Amino acid sequence: MTLLICVFAAIIATVKWYKRKDDTLMLGIPCILFWGASLMWLGDAIFGYAEDGAAFFEPEAAEMLNDAYLGLSVVALGLILWLAILLIKDPKGIVKASLKKKAEQ
Repeated sequence: MTLLICVFAAIIATVKWYKRKDDTLMLGIPCILFWGASLMWLGDAIFGYAEDGAAFFEPEAAEMLNDAYLGLSVVALGLILWLAILLIKDPKGIVKASLKKKAEQ
């Protein structure tokens, strides 16, 4: 489930990145984060299958729910990291202008 959620997030981020003409939102960062997480979960799935065999494809409902929470947590953390980087780099200068306006008042 974690692999599926991360792959969907990676595909969505990649499509959004590909469709944008400019890179002011730095959409390459979530692409790299989510594809990296997807590769990590793929490795985990390969080793899990090697260890459990066919039983790997028959998880219990509680285990699937835990995996779904973990996948959503990974996507949320990736989005928080992207947002933090976006606010620090401030490619459009919005944060800087806001702070400058606040300082003038």
